[in-house]
Amino acid sequence: MPLTRFVLVDTSHAGNVGAAARALKVMGFDDLVLVSPRWPNVTKKQEAIALASGALDVLERARIVSTIAEALDGVTHVCATAMTPRDFGPPTIAPRVHFESIANAPPDIAFFFGSERFGMSNDDVYRSHVCLSIPTAPGYGSLNLGQAVQLIAYEWRQALGGFAVTPRTAEPTLADARAVQGLLDHWQQTLVEIGFLDPAAPKKLMPRLNQLANRAQLTAEEVHILRGIARAITACKE
Repeated sequence: MPLTRFVLVDTSHAGNVGAAARALKVMGFDDLVLVSPRWPNVTKKQEAIALASGALDVLERARIVSTIAEALDGVTHVCATAMTPRDFGPPTIAPRVHFESIANAPPDIAFFFGSERFGMSNDDVYRSHVCLSIPTAPGYGSLNLGQAVQLIAYEWRQALGGFAVTPRTAEPTLADARAVQGLLDHWQQTLVEIGFLDPAAPKKLMPRLNQLANRAQLTAEEVHILRGIARAITACKE
């Protein structure tokens, strides 16, 4: 697998480091490098630990370095993330568009994120192959650092093939034709008893209800519920 690294430069809030670790882990990444963070022991800060929320392994393995060159060791493709327009520099592209162009032969890639207050310096942007810009509402494009890391991590994971969705609910058991017909017979009897259906002039009511049941794809439990309602109606009439 190609190398995927997330580099946070001059990070000033410990919570954002923890949030970034969580963002990486949930997308299956674990290479986090911190360049000159405000606190040398930022990975031990309580706020970082709290916001890592189960991603302590990524947080504890995060490397702290003093230079950009150290952070980029082994990387062949550098992506800056910046909102500020510049007169000169690499092309600015939406993450999804750029990732589609490189996903077939993924490079050893690093994603750069600047400080919360000042963003990325021009020099850091200039050393990048591309500047990624997350599309946002025209009037407000401010993203928290942790949010930006999560969005980039998600888009890159999707470009690499993504993860399968894990079913959270059991597949329903559909009622068979015999059960549906039993329901329709029961409802026909009930509708006749309450005077809603005239057997002498049914006007295709039951065929229409049959089509309704087919479209609904009733489960066995739903058939039981509807038959229970029919029994309750009959009981009330008595």
